[in-house]
Amino acid sequence: MAKRVSTVQEYFDTLGDRFVADASKGVQAVYQFEISGDGGGTWHVAVDDGSMQVHQGAHDKPSSTVTSKAADYIKICNGDMNGLRAVMTRKMRIGGNIVMARKMQSMFPTGNI
Repeated sequence: MAKRVSTVQEYFDTLGDRFVADASKGVQAVYQFEISGDGGGTWHVAVDDGSMQVHQGAHDKPSSTVTSKAADYIKICNGDMNGLRAVMTRKMRIGGNIVMARKMQSMFPTGNI
């Protein structure tokens, strides 16, 4: 497992190291993360056929949106909370294109989404 993170910002700062480029071949999507609470914020990750870029702030037309509280999202990122369980217990919500959202599991495996 990749290095644990203690903040949401640290997760996005290290996302390039966690990214599995091969899993994103053929994918063109924008994933928006709306994280509330202490240490939260809004980020979007643009994935384009094997590459990705992290941006702070909202995107005009994200493919999928992930919404969570910062404390819960850190647990998900570190693998302390299962992403599917987080969705089922409403600790994380997924909006937009669900098919694209499911691809995040293989591209960002430590996110456990």
